[in-house]
Amino acid sequence: MTGSLHFVGNATTVLRLGPFTVLTDPNFLHKGQWTHIGQGIVSRRLRDPAIEIADLPDLDGVVLSHLHGDHFDRVASRELARDLPVFTTPHAAKRLSRRGFREAAPLRTWETVALSRGAAKLTITSLPGWHALGPLRHLLPPVMGTMLEYREAAGVLPFRVYLSGDTLVHPELREIRDRFDGIDLAVVHLGGTKVLGVLLTMDGEQGADLVELLDPGTTVPVHYEEYGVMKSPLSDFTSAAARRLAGSHVRVVARGETVALPL
Repeated sequence: MTGSLHFVGNATTVLRLGPFTVLTDPNFLHKGQWTHIGQGIVSRRLRDPAIEIADLPDLDGVVLSHLHGDHFDRVASRELARDLPVFTTPHAAKRLSRRGFREAAPLRTWETVALSRGAAKLTITSLPGWHALGPLRHLLPPVMGTMLEYREAAGVLPFRVYLSGDTLVHPELREIRDRFDGIDLAVVHLGGTKVLGVLLTMDGEQGADLVELLDPGTTVPVHYEEYGVMKSPLSDFTSAAARRLAGSHVRVVARGETVALPL
């Protein structure tokens, strides 16, 4: 079986893992359009997505890290099929159900669901994420990381994809390393998003901290240089990685580019 990652923009990717196709954090607003980030904060998109929703392949589901306007926007809310499974936090699932998404599936931290197609299996596990540190954490929507584990058949070692979600580095992330014996690909949300001077997503140094902690085979950075609230460019991360992560494989994927995954 083959696999691939197509980078649409922001945190939106199309992941093909054998017979399964998954969309992550759908954000299809265009350059110049505004979105509600949360807590009354709005920001303008600085780049166009590489494709439109009409261009998407048939999907087995959506993995949504949390319900902010740059991760599930009004275009996604209007144009995605209402019977498409959306694997997300209980907070987001409840609100998407109110919008008519009948298959919004709430996942609590460490909870797992499985999709099967013949002998092939894809498991989706919710992982801990903190969108902020300190008291502000409880004022923001809950966020989850996700582990996707693809097995071509029973007894075969899985191919693991870690989706960080909009998390900062925090102590609970160490348990990911303890529970999962090896991560093949990490898709890391960066950007150094700041609101009123408070960091809400990883900047370059925090991204390097995360990669150092989890030691994935390959790291693909996403979620940078897309909105005005993102203050840390991609170069912050690539510079930190070059300085600190000798031997780590960082693969920068351009918007619109598709890269093969060695399943």
